[in-house]
Amino acid sequence: MAQQGVLLDQDQFCCSVCLDLLKEPVTTACGHSYCRICIEGCWDQDDLKGVYSCPQCRETFTPRPNLRKNNMLAELVEKLRKTGLQAAPPPALCYAGPGDVACDVCTGTRKQKALMSCLACLASYCETHLQSHYESPALKKHKLVKATAQLQEKICSHHDKLLEVYCRTDQQCICLLCVMDEHKGHDTVSAAAERTEKQRQLGMSQQKVQQRFQEREKELKELQQAVESFKRSAQSAVEDSDQIFTELIRSIERRSSEVKELIRAQEKAQVSQAEGLLEQLKQEIAELRKRSTELEQLSHTEDHIHFLQRYQSLSSISVSSDLPSIVVRPLQSFGDVSKTVSELREKLEDFLKGEWTKISTTVNIVDVVLPPEPKTREQLLQYSCQLTLDPNTAHTHLSLSEGNRKSH
Repeated sequence: MAQQGVLLDQDQFCCSVCLDLLKEPVTTACGHSYCRICIEGCWDQDDLKGVYSCPQCRETFTPRPNLRKNNMLAELVEKLRKTGLQAAPPPALCYAGPGDVACDVCTGTRKQKALMSCLACLASYCETHLQSHYESPALKKHKLVKATAQLQEKICSHHDKLLEVYCRTDQQCICLLCVMDEHKGHDTVSAAAERTEKQRQLGMSQQKVQQRFQEREKELKELQQAVESFKRSAQSAVEDSDQIFTELIRSIERRSSEVKELIRAQEKAQVSQAEGLLEQLKQEIAELRKRSTELEQLSHTEDHIHFLQRYQSLSSISVSSDLPSIVVRPLQSFGDVSKTVSELREKLEDFLKGEWTKISTTVNIVDVVLPPEPKTREQLLQYSCQLTLDPNTAHTHLSLSEGNRKSH
């Protein structure tokens, strides 16, 4: 039980500077104890000022006190070391990092993070060094605020007093002496009262900002949806256009194949007919050549009886009846077909140019609000319709197998 009591009071034997068990403890005139090396280090820094203070209660001493070892306290600390009760880990140190406010009392290269700042002392304290403000009756009246590095901003530069009043006339914070001096007769209120008024105005501003924020957020969402819808519409238009142009190309290729087939069919028919006439003419020429030879031989025979008998058989065959008249005309060329196909190409290009102007005009009308989706599919289908052969203007040598349509 005795050991447990010592353990509970163990913090009383820790130095408030190094936060470790006292080493060669010494006690100042105000009653606070420190490690000799810790308190002497603090007072070494105060040598230039000539005034030495207690790190806890801030009581000042002049001249520098002569410190003596506290033997009773040293014996108690030594017992703690021997019994091993000090093995309980000291509280974790929270050192000040970048952006933190460092304790003004801590010594050494690394200082602990300050929790509160005293507007009366104009200093910031860590958890350990702040205890005196809660324990000392004189320090309890000091006003503590959250640790801040801008303590000097809360002090009047003219009177070195705490800023506690707000001057509405000059729109600035002042001290109580300023009210009786250069701000005499001005509209002044306490800082707390002005804070209440400004807080009300701030609430109204926050409400307006929140309302505007919600409106903008709604507009952002609508715009994002519009952009996504526009992207989907563009992708759909690209896919539809690609499909339509593919169909258009296939239609042109199909018409081109049909025209080739028609030309080849007409060529085959006329060449076949001409070749038949050629064969017939060759046979008739051979027959006539044979008959001419026989007549020539008969004309030179000296046998009168043979001449008369042979002449009767040869003259019985009528040349005029065996050989019908054949009128040879030039074969029809396909120059008109090439001309017609060329005209078809020109008409198709002219049509595409006219429709392209409509498409480009429709696509270029883009606003934040999505435009109507262009009807390119219906327009492009008209291109394919222009490839249908017109029977009224088609060339006479070309005919189609379907519907008796002819090219133009």
